[in-house]
Amino acid sequence: MITEIVKYTEAADQRIISMFDTTEIDMPEAERLFSHVLNAQHVWLQRISGNVPLYGIWQVHPKIQFADISVANFGQIKSVLSNRDLEEQITYQNSIGDQFQNTIAEILFQLLNHSTYHRAQIATLFKREGLTPPITDYIMFKRNHLL
Repeated sequence: MITEIVKYTEAADQRIISMFDTTEIDMPEAERLFSHVLNAQHVWLQRISGNVPLYGIWQVHPKIQFADISVANFGQIKSVLSNRDLEEQITYQNSIGDQFQNTIAEILFQLLNHSTYHRAQIATLFKREGLTPPITDYIMFKRNHLL
């Protein structure tokens, strides 16, 4: 199931990125939130790999970079799924230095669920600007045989 949720999250994120790509409306708060989504994915993946993150959790990226960052993140997620034991315990520090331990599966679930949460916020911001946000509900992807 986690593989399907990864595919869903990648496709839903891509719809958000496409929305940013096709509008000229300046939406700094939406861009800040989606940058955060990408950064959080990246940071969690670096915790799994034991590497230092390239991005700060609230670092803002130009929307032109969203697709490239997303591709890198999902490439790394797929590598984790293929090459790591999802029950492996990872010890990591959060952004304020507190140490925790979770399985890779738990970390991936957090990464994916967090993305869903913020996509909903971004959809609200799109609506405020008069845009029709893309449909990113999981069940709609299933009904339309996109997963």
